[in-house]
Amino acid sequence: MTGVGLAEELLLLGYDDKSGKATGSRIGLDLGMAAAVLVDLALAGRVAFSDGSIVATDSTPTGDPVADDVLARIAADTPHTPASWVQRLRHGLRDRILTGLCARGVISDVDETELGYIHVHRYPVLDPSVETEIRNRLTSALTGEGVPDERTAALAAVMAAIRVQPSLGLTGTAAEDARNRLTAIARGAGFTDDVSLEESTIRPSVALVIAALSRAIDAALGSRA
Repeated sequence: MTGVGLAEELLLLGYDDKSGKATGSRIGLDLGMAAAVLVDLALAGRVAFSDGSIVATDSTPTGDPVADDVLARIAADTPHTPASWVQRLRHGLRDRILTGLCARGVISDVDETELGYIHVHRYPVLDPSVETEIRNRLTSALTGEGVPDERTAALAAVMAAIRVQPSLGLTGTAAEDARNRLTAIARGAGFTDDVSLEESTIRPSVALVIAALSRAIDAALGSRA
């Protein structure tokens, strides 16, 4: 695994570039980032969904510090369900990912004081090229007719699970088409009753992890409106 992880991509999409503040549900984003780390490990062939649990299939480090810490925890622990892992992993994950993105110069940490003593941190973008690449991939996947690459399909599936569609500069019919496309990509990435394993847009082993994590997030977030 190299470059920006799925959890980092999700965080960048979930923060306003200029204000540096989260734009949606904090719990949804935290659950999504926890799931994204697990999906990244599945994409790298390190974990799988087996007998109702997320299990390590290969403990070889990936090169990503956050993912490797999670992989080590999974390998050393007894099997846990996807619901258990996303709850275990979400605590403190946001701060670690923000710190990592700051260290790489993607965003900056603006520490402001309110009411004379309350510290408030904002994280405006310093290097927009990283998020631009992410948004271009998503825009192409959501508005195009082609099948998205495996990584983009996985990101779209996590986005659908946490019920967030980032602002992609689309309006009217294009925005509605994008919403429908996001749902379709998610179905194909984590195959469901109306999408067969043969029709899945990604490897079955990864799709099983995504489907299990999506169910876990859906249960954690409660009934859809």
